[in-house]
Amino acid sequence: MSKIDRLDLKQLRVFQALIREQNASKAANQLGLTQQAVSEHLKKLRDVFDDRLFLRKTNGFVPTPMAESLSIGVDKLLNDFTALLSPTSFDPKTITGTFVIAATDYAQQIVLPSLISILRVQAPMLRLIIRDFELDKINELMESGKVNLAIAFPDYIPDNYPVVKLFEEHHVCVASPNASIAHKNPSLAEIANYPSIIASPSRPNFKGSINDWFKTFGLKRNIVVSAPCFSIVPMYLETTDSIAFLPARAIIGLDLIEIKLEFYPDKFDVIAAWHPRYNEDALQKWVISLLQIEQ
Repeated sequence: MSKIDRLDLKQLRVFQALIREQNASKAANQLGLTQQAVSEHLKKLRDVFDDRLFLRKTNGFVPTPMAESLSIGVDKLLNDFTALLSPTSFDPKTITGTFVIAATDYAQQIVLPSLISILRVQAPMLRLIIRDFELDKINELMESGKVNLAIAFPDYIPDNYPVVKLFEEHHVCVASPNASIAHKNPSLAEIANYPSIIASPSRPNFKGSINDWFKTFGLKRNIVVSAPCFSIVPMYLETTDSIAFLPARAIIGLDLIEIKLEFYPDKFDVIAAWHPRYNEDALQKWVISLLQIEQ
């Protein structure tokens, strides 16, 4: 008997659930099966692929390299079967379920308001979860299907994920109108020496995103405050005699003064990314198309 004859859809669905949940009990609950049934299907899968596929750990399973390599293909197969059995056209107004977006603080301010507005009108039965972008967990969250879409900067996204560029952004140096530097024309060295506030949303430290740019001029920044998000930095600027480098779109409409510079940091992209398993998902493609139109 060939390997394909020894496989059935139930086994593939068990595999998919185990990849996402990495726990036999949770996978069984998701599929409406007993743990024993899940174990039996897993046993057959191991025999077919000649690999253990999942190794036990304290609170569940961890997939083997073979299982991880199979996961995208299995997801595509199951999506294709679903499409075959449900050959209806995609209609946003009838879409139900939950769509999860992981977004940086910046993206939550600049990108998501217009997207959420459109989704609420065009897909009123779709529920949204917006969660903070967790740099150290994003790969795990997207691999497991707990995040459908990530909106961030290129350096934050694993190299093997599909991405689309939404727009180009650049940093500007800003201060409160009451700051002592606000109405001067400082040199870049004076800018570097001036008390500076940074946003470090991924990890709490003093490694600002343009520190390396200053180093190319032989300068070291005088960072005095590291904030957890971009949105709070303007408030800190109001109460301190300091400066900050913020994305240009994030300061529109705020009571801040832009400090003109001799040179400016390189521009950077804002992107949307997703796991390859969602490449052919109709809802995923539709949401991404809305993002591209809006930006």
